[in-house]
Amino acid sequence: MQNRHIMSASDDPRRVHFQSPEYLVDRLDAIADLFDTDRTDLLVEAIREYIEETANSDSVQELVATKYYNGQLDFETAEQLVGTETAQRLRLLKRDLDDEPLDLDAPTDEEIYDGDAVSVDSDVGDRAADPAAEGDADETGAAPEADEE
Repeated sequence: MQNRHIMSASDDPRRVHFQSPEYLVDRLDAIADLFDTDRTDLLVEAIREYIEETANSDSVQELVATKYYNGQLDFETAEQLVGTETAQRLRLLKRDLDDEPLDLDAPTDEEIYDGDAVSVDSDVGDRAADPAAEGDADETGAAPEADEE
């Protein structure tokens, strides 16, 4: 119980009522006695730790992102579940996903390869397998380019 969070006035406690198996309440009371605290403090701390651990799990992070992107969660709920920083990242990414794609033409091979595009002769493999054509190929298996006149 090292990371105990002390409730402040701004935490506005809320009374909740739930039923629990008797053996859990008995164990909880024994632990409260051991640490010289009360049942409520232990329950609040256990709930806080569970929520923190669950919210930081990859599966919950992915589920929140998916539901937020699909419009099934609003920003405030996402923020409660994964924290402000992560929720803001989700909001920025969602805006990017919702934007209309740019109307750009696909790049050409020359643009991709910075003008160093190389054409490949499809029958080089056939000549490399032909012993009579061995003298025509260099060490990479590429045939010499024909001189244009």
